[in-house]
Amino acid sequence: MAATVVTSANFEAEVLKADKPVIVDFWASWCGPCKMLSPVMEEISETEDSVKICSVNVDDEMELASNYGISSIPSLLVFKGGQLVNQSVGVITRQAILDLAR
Repeated sequence: MAATVVTSANFEAEVLKADKPVIVDFWASWCGPCKMLSPVMEEISETEDSVKICSVNVDDEMELASNYGISSIPSLLVFKGGQLVNQSVGVITRQAILDLAR
């Protein structure tokens, strides 16, 4: 399963009301580090059932990014039970991404 594209319109349903931990990847197409992280996020979305991967393009969803204080990308935000519980900025390893959601 590929990462779920999230917008302001579906953020509540896809992230806040999810029944498992959600890692939201805030990224942009022009961002080099984001391009490095993207294949790792896709791989996690296809192989890990314990976590949901969502993707937010900050250029398309500036208000959503602003609501969560995104000032640097890539930024990963982890939600559990509708609450922000962890976050990371920059490129990190696959294991470090999974550890954020534990």
